[in-house]
Amino acid sequence: MADVEEALFGHAVSRAPYVTRAAQHLLSAGGKRFRPLLVLLAAETGTDPDSADVVTAACVVEITHVGSLYHDDVMDEADLRRGADSANARWDNLVAILTGDFLFAKSSELTALLGADAVRIQAETFTRLVEGQILETVKPGPDEDPLAHYLDVVAGKTGSLIATSARYGARFGGATPEVEEALTAYGEIVGTAFQLSDDILDIASETEESGKTPGTDLREGVPTLPVLMALASDDPGDARLHELLGAPITDEGEVAEVTTASPLTG
Repeated sequence: MADVEEALFGHAVSRAPYVTRAAQHLLSAGGKRFRPLLVLLAAETGTDPDSADVVTAACVVEITHVGSLYHDDVMDEADLRRGADSANARWDNLVAILTGDFLFAKSSELTALLGADAVRIQAETFTRLVEGQILETVKPGPDEDPLAHYLDVVAGKTGSLIATSARYGARFGGATPEVEEALTAYGEIVGTAFQLSDDILDIASETEESGKTPGTDLREGVPTLPVLMALASDDPGDARLHELLGAPITDEGEVAEVTTASPLTG
């Protein structure tokens, strides 16, 4: 991981120092580095886990992920990310959006070094990621199961890139096609679980624990799994909760009321 960490900062560089500072802002804030770690672990199933392409692939997925965070924070109007000021809070929305675009361009440059198949996989992954983000802003149709809609969103915006992380690791580590296919499916499942955990943390954690502003999804009216489960409750005692969850919540007292409600946190 030390090689990946060093390479990440080497790739997030512009000829303009201002752009470099903005691009490295969230990288410097830390993070779990889960996606590049998964690339490295998946590579261990192959015959060449120490390939330079494995490190490049690890950088591709992390830079793509970090770029998406810049855009995500603009959409959520979030002030905090990884315990630091979000880019939109430190600068403004325009800088945050363009910095995310810059990082996407950098990840594309790196992907091109891995060959045509990697470019195709990255394009397919990015398509799913953006589709998932768009679907998150759209309510399910009248005949659509809200839970199925939510899981479709999660698979796109989170599962897709984590699946590709496992896939890249296997592919560039020299694993067999069968192993690559199995790890891709595994990554998709892990990605879904990862997002479910993140959605629970948005409800049930403090800033010191998550590094983000609690209740962000509530303020945006995003129906995450805890909210969907609460809305499915037919307990008369949850009537107030249903009322609060029926629209985006802007009052901080109401946010606190919802996050301490037992169906969501217990």
